[in-house]
Amino acid sequence: MRTSFYLSAAVVLSAASGVCQASAKPIDSASPKGTAIFKPDWDNIASHYQCPEWFQDAKFGIFIHWGVYSVPAIYNEWHARKMYEKKSPEYGAHKARFGPQNKFGYKDFIPKFTAEKFDADEWMKLFKDAGAKYVVPVAEHHDGFSMYDSGRNEWNAVKMGPKRDVIGLLKKAADKEGIIFGLSSHRLENSWFFNSGLGHDTDVNADKEKKIGLYGFRLPGVDAYQKKFDYPDYVGEDFLLHTRELIDKYQPQLIWFDWTVSEIKPWFNQFLAYYYNNALDWKKGVVVNTKQGYPNNVQVSDIERGLSKDMRKYPWQTDTSVGNKSWGFVYGESNKSSKKLVRDLVDIVSKNGNLLLNIGPGPDGVITDKQKNVLLDIGKWLKVNGEAIYGTRPWFKFGEGPTKVAHGTFTDGKDFRYTAEDIRFTTKNKVLYAIVLNWGKTITVKSLDKNTIADAKLLDVSLLGSKEKLKWTLTDAGLQVIMPEEEPCDSAYTLKISFDQAVGAHLPSEAVDVPFKQGI
Repeated sequence: MRTSFYLSAAVVLSAASGVCQASAKPIDSASPKGTAIFKPDWDNIASHYQCPEWFQDAKFGIFIHWGVYSVPAIYNEWHARKMYEKKSPEYGAHKARFGPQNKFGYKDFIPKFTAEKFDADEWMKLFKDAGAKYVVPVAEHHDGFSMYDSGRNEWNAVKMGPKRDVIGLLKKAADKEGIIFGLSSHRLENSWFFNSGLGHDTDVNADKEKKIGLYGFRLPGVDAYQKKFDYPDYVGEDFLLHTRELIDKYQPQLIWFDWTVSEIKPWFNQFLAYYYNNALDWKKGVVVNTKQGYPNNVQVSDIERGLSKDMRKYPWQTDTSVGNKSWGFVYGESNKSSKKLVRDLVDIVSKNGNLLLNIGPGPDGVITDKQKNVLLDIGKWLKVNGEAIYGTRPWFKFGEGPTKVAHGTFTDGKDFRYTAEDIRFTTKNKVLYAIVLNWGKTITVKSLDKNTIADAKLLDVSLLGSKEKLKWTLTDAGLQVIMPEEEPCDSAYTLKISFDQAVGAHLPSEAVDVPFKQGI
């Protein structure tokens, strides 16, 4: 497997990129071994960085939102902020259930976060059975509680709550199962996350000297709802030093960030250079995920809870959750069906993307049976159809059919009514995979006619998971296939179309490079 970080030619950005790289207090971006090939500059990074093949081959990963917020389990994982907002339903619910916010604050949930049934090996075995190739636990969420052995944050899972290095245990278990290990850091959001507790009678406001470091910098000038983020330099430096600690301790091969890192570009560019220089020393390919603000040739863009209508020039990712209501554990959660998630995975992969699928364990460390079953159903489908997903690349077009998917962030609640005419394509070596998104007695692949493959000889057509010999005909109207009586699996069905040579090309002209300022 190739993990080269080098491109044959630099991708030059527009002059506007220079504006996005204003000076910050310099912290040496060289690795501890002195490697300094990457500099905190987009042009430099683009000239050296290449998305590693492990990521392009993996296609499917597991996200884990687990932390103190799983204890209250009210509405969603933003309880730490919403419980202090007087107009929110969480404010009243918290007060009724746990007591007033000046008597029982967010910090008081920590002793209840005991994780007594947490078993990293059991989790990782489940993820492997689900067909996941990489895993991304949240190392620190907006709430400021580190799920790892932090020397910079005393509010961590080793000193409090579980009294264990959760991230360290998950990395060890992932390595044991051969699953690539990544992590997520939301440290930047912690700087303002608790400012809704300022100005009225709460434990956030009462601590005038900010002795409770869990509650961040409490920046009153930051407004998450109006997207006003005027970060002082000390916030950027805090983010950088915390993130470097994660790199040094755990050597993650993927680091995922939430939305506001686009506001600290100078500091983030220093992070990119440091991370990529370290990865050269590790001789491992690494991935950084952001949602907006960064070019697609220096990191891998991520769409939260949504799909793309287009095939994309650069590898990208959708992150979504099995749960419809929350990323973390909440009571009364409703979950997506495995059928929807399989079809989303197929659509994403056909467009040069990956799916990072989240689960939210309970405060005791138990993953609910409902979420387990969704993962295992996906795993069953991948055991039959995995060769059409793993290690594949896009064809010259992503698919065909009448059904149009929703585009952009927060559209994952829509369940599309696919027909047997809706087909998605992937390719590998001399094989074209046509993945049909609903069952039909006769399937016509309209994109595959005599003119499309004039220079290649079609050798055979088979259905993954079926032993029956298929009847097929290549016509001017397309490839017509009579399907067997019995369906070999659920959700989607893969025609394996074999040729005497490779057909189509990776990253065809249909692929687009979405402007990095849009973030979707």
